Amino acid sequence: MAQAEAEPPAARLEKGWLVVDYRHFRNDDPPGLAEVWNEAFDGRGEVRLRHSSPLEHYLFAKSYFDAAGLIVAVEKGKLVGFAHAGFGSNAAQTALSKASGVLCAIGVRPSHRRRGIGSELLRRCESYLTTSGAKELYAGPMAPFNPFYFGLYGGSDLPGFLASNAAAEPFLKRHRYQVHGTTLVLHRILTDPVNVVDGRFPALRRRFDVRMVAKSGTGTWWQESVQGPVEAVEFLLEDKSVAGIVARTAGWEMDGFSWRWNQPSVGIISLEVREDLRRQGLAKFLLAQLLRYLQEQFFAVAEIQAAEQNQAAINLCQGLGFRKIDTGHLYKKA
Repeated sequence: MAQAEAEPPAARLEKGWLVVDYRHFRNDDPPGLAEVWNEAFDGRGEVRLRHSSPLEHYLFAKSYFDAAGLIVAVEKGKLVGFAHAGFGSNAAQTALSKASGVLCAIGVRPSHRRRGIGSELLRRCESYLTTSGAKELYAGPMAPFNPFYFGLYGGSDLPGFLASNAAAEPFLKRHRYQVHGTTLVLHRILTDPVNVVDGRFPALRRRFDVRMVAKSGTGTWWQESVQGPVEAVEFLLEDKSVAGIVARTAGWEMDGFSWRWNQPSVGIISLEVREDLRRQGLAKFLLAQLLRYLQEQFFAVAEIQAAEQNQAAINLCQGLGFRKIDTGHLYKKA
């Protein structure tokens, strides 16, 4: 997430302004960070923090959290802004890769914008990343550059910086970042009927069962690191004849976002179909069963995200009643 408006050079001072100091994260910073978060991030895709514990749960507890990558701006002993940078995974998703760095968050209190604080925070994050070995710089957490803020920002997954954060893109473009990837954020209103007609469904019901189980730690190290803080439930499509799993998806209850939206909401974070059984309606069948189950549990909104270039996934979701409500972007520095 990025909240920084057009700013004059950091060195500029006007009457009444105090000197802003910059330093790395300290253990006594979380309450101040929560205050800055709630003032700087008030959009639809940002969880409001009632206290600082979610920061511990979703950020500081991660094995790869580095205090040097979280830069805070302090004026007269009070935190007025922060920026957080990190790294994505290697290609196999088995370890951190420092070849590419990403700006995951940057925010400044509204009372302290247009003073160059955001620009200075960005500069210091870039310095941290390049000094650590990064050859490419990105902004906006999106897989595989999504180390932090799952569960706090973006919705069901991390889509990059949201377009609903209107200040983000102009700020980044002024610092030579250009859009590198786009994700669509899609909502399905569950108070509307789930009437999905498909001639393949009767045969699929005879051949497959749908099972719901607690999500086990069967993903990659990176998937478990990013999504580990939430309790997800898997919905499995199982072949009755051979008792084999042919498709799966997972959902998690989006408590923080439900509070923000005032609607009980569920995020759908994965959808996989066995390669030899694709394009036979299994994904559509499984998602339709999931949506009906969520309705029965009195959820009001289901969210799923899809890469802009994945037209097949977008068509599938739209056919099930999902509609675009936001867009996320991953930016890359020229």
